[in-house]
Amino acid sequence: METKEKLIDQLLDLAFAEDIGDGDHTTLSTIPADAMGRSRLIIKEEGILAGVREAEKVLHKVDPSIKMTILIEDGAEVKPGDIAFTAEGPVWSLLIAERTMLNIMQRMSGVATMTAKYQNELKGLKTKVLDTRKTTPGMRILEKEAVKIGGGTNHRIGLFDMILIKDNHIDFAGGIEKAIERARQYCKENGKNLKIEVEVRSLEDIDRVMKVGGVDRIMFDNFTPELTREAVKKVGDSMETESSGGITLENLRQYGEAGVDFISVGALTHSVKGLDMSFKAY
Repeated sequence: METKEKLIDQLLDLAFAEDIGDGDHTTLSTIPADAMGRSRLIIKEEGILAGVREAEKVLHKVDPSIKMTILIEDGAEVKPGDIAFTAEGPVWSLLIAERTMLNIMQRMSGVATMTAKYQNELKGLKTKVLDTRKTTPGMRILEKEAVKIGGGTNHRIGLFDMILIKDNHIDFAGGIEKAIERARQYCKENGKNLKIEVEVRSLEDIDRVMKVGGVDRIMFDNFTPELTREAVKKVGDSMETESSGGITLENLRQYGEAGVDFISVGALTHSVKGLDMSFKAY
């Protein structure tokens, strides 16, 4: 996989290409080229701040001469009226960077805020909230970073850093046993040290997974909280446990109290509202 910094740099290149095109003609036509100014990032909604470091990358990619003063760090609880940071430099650069910077910060802060709500529901329990691959194309690295900032835990980043055998894999492979055995053989033959997780749809499936062995984590797909409790007892300490499917903020704690190690929640990233903020001259 390409490095995180390279992926972010490529994302910014695309973001500027689609936004700026052959130039910000409004700014170029109305603001003198030598004009200098100051702007500040104003929070307009309660939540968890995320994306400050990425905002710095955006500003400095547009113009390395911009001076940024950070007043509130990532992970802090913020409220309307808070000033996250100030930036000073050429007005052209501040205006050109504004929308891309806000898009990233609003999205990341929304993800962090949502994650904090879910993880707070599990306060006092061992269970951790996981993200999924249900992310905005091109922004996965940033959204998963926001999940961590909000107090959550990252699942696999992509298809390359873990083996997750789901229902379709099982059905196409001809059963749980064959899927697991092939996955283990694949890792051995290719020198891959990858964790293996298997999705199960019944208590009987759990027995089959445990009989084959060689699995690091088992995922209970669309189990009820009551069935999850039975499943956790059956698995014991033989492998990590995860709940997925049909889980909302309202029933999250019931699953946590059933004893699972992890709960994966697609809503952390796939249906998040951005945190309201603005970048204004002062």
